[in-house]
Amino acid sequence: MKMSDLITLEVLRAGTGCNAERAAAWLQPLRDTCTLFGIDTPPRVAPFVAQLGHESGGLRYVREIWGPTPAQVRYEGRKDLGNTQPGDGKRYMGRGLIQMTGRSNYGQVRDELRKIMANVPDFAADPVALEQAPWAALSAGWFWDSRKLNALADQNEFITITRRINGGLNGLADRQRLLADAQKALGVVWTS
Repeated sequence: MKMSDLITLEVLRAGTGCNAERAAAWLQPLRDTCTLFGIDTPPRVAPFVAQLGHESGGLRYVREIWGPTPAQVRYEGRKDLGNTQPGDGKRYMGRGLIQMTGRSNYGQVRDELRKIMANVPDFAADPVALEQAPWAALSAGWFWDSRKLNALADQNEFITITRRINGGLNGLADRQRLLADAQKALGVVWTS
């Protein structure tokens, strides 16, 4: 089976919980992302789309919904996120399909994508660019790759993948449901 055969409208709808219109809109950007980052087997595709589905609310949100919540208030001044200037917390809120957060992460994804492709926007100067396809998809693929999540997916380590993406196990039941649905759509089932 070719990789492009793995990412289908059915797999996106099942694995992300999105509707047909959103699946069609994201199909090519996600196919391109999966090809670029070697997310090219059912054990890799299923957890990738399930995690994206949860993080983006079914491919609906490419920007964090801002309250600000108590957790969001804590983005401000966080040096580990590179948020050193007043207003950085909100300016570099979660964006992209995997909700990239923080000035340093925006700069890092820019720099790393520029090593492998042309015309990558400066996400640190223009954070909103991470909300646009294909950048929202590519930033998620880069994050996945930079955290070595393909290797964990190959070992069926969904809980560890969730921790690396979320920092904890928030939304685990939803993520696992989406994983099971993605696996079924791919015609393979294994436990997590």
